[in-house]
Amino acid sequence: MKDIKIRILLTFLSMITILLISFGCVKVGQQSGETTAIQETKKEDTITETIKETVTETTTETAIETVRAKEVNGIRLTDNPGDDDNPSFSPDGKMIAFESYRDGNWEIYVMNVDGSGQTNLTKNPAKQDWDPSWSPDGKKIAFQSGQEGSSEIYIMNTDGSGQTNITNNPANDENLSFSPDGKMIAFKSDRNNNNEIYIMNTDGSGQTDLTKNPADDGNPIWSPDGKKIAFQSDRDGNSEIYTMNADGSVQTELTDNPVYNFSPSWSPDGKKIVYTSNRNGNSEIYTMNADGSEKTDLTNNPGDDDNSSWSPFGPMIAFETNRDGNWEIFIMNADGSGQINLTNNPATDGSPSWSPDGKKIVFQSDRDGKWEIYIVNADGQK
Repeated sequence: MKDIKIRILLTFLSMITILLISFGCVKVGQQSGETTAIQETKKEDTITETIKETVTETTTETAIETVRAKEVNGIRLTDNPGDDDNPSFSPDGKMIAFESYRDGNWEIYVMNVDGSGQTNLTKNPAKQDWDPSWSPDGKKIAFQSGQEGSSEIYIMNTDGSGQTNITNNPANDENLSFSPDGKMIAFKSDRNNNNEIYIMNTDGSGQTDLTKNPADDGNPIWSPDGKKIAFQSDRDGNSEIYTMNADGSVQTELTDNPVYNFSPSWSPDGKKIVYTSNRNGNSEIYTMNADGSEKTDLTNNPGDDDNSSWSPFGPMIAFETNRDGNWEIFIMNADGSGQINLTNNPATDGSPSWSPDGKKIVFQSDRDGKWEIYIVNADGQK
């Protein structure tokens, strides 16, 4: 009898347990469903956030890559309604001088290399001022001005003070070039009814006609040691490259070719001259020894190449070319190898000028609809 009672009690307890378990399963099921729904919602939110983050990251990366691409092709330094062009670095590499038409006439400006601190130095609204050139010590800027009705050469301090007409002649004086020691300026003048090469002291005294030839002579460039001046002349019926001593003696034709040869530039060691020649039917960049020997076509391209300049330490040459259908800035090794498009932009880029350390090139471009000043790494890297 006792065993029966125990079995009845166990059966009763088992039934209660089953009921409790069943009730618990329902609650657990409900909680599980709610949890699953919450988890699914959270999963959807996570996916949405992931998509948002991916899109944001992709957009950001695209923007960064766009900026990097622009940095590779050039960073704009000026941005104003007028044209800015003809930039050049100061000897210490901290400033850039350029000419600007933002005020309704051409004025000489300077700015920091990052484009800040743009300052009008000449402030002469009635006349035109252009072609700024730094003195070797960086304390003066010489420039051309139409203030007197003809093109004159002026000089001023780098803050714009002390503007002085140093040629002071009714003829046109231009193409100025400082001697390496900064004591003399060579320039072109038509005061004898033809263009001649003159030199003068930086205060304008001692103006002397060096070439004394009835033909047109121009574009004087001092050798790095200051002992010679390279220039171009049409005295043989076409434009040729000549050199002479700094006193005008020993004028020597170097190119001696029936086509046009122009735009000479000395290598930093003074042993070579780079120039432009169209002897192949188009403009190419050539080099030759300072005595005119070993003339070499460096660019050898069917397009036109022009306006070449040596890097400060000599291993590289920058130049302009239209070989890709528009004018771009290229660099190459001094032997013509390794030609690289630095600007790589469908607009027109020109007037390359090296920084003193050879790491940057400043140039002008109309890629934004007007001429602006840009800067790019000389190695083509970001």
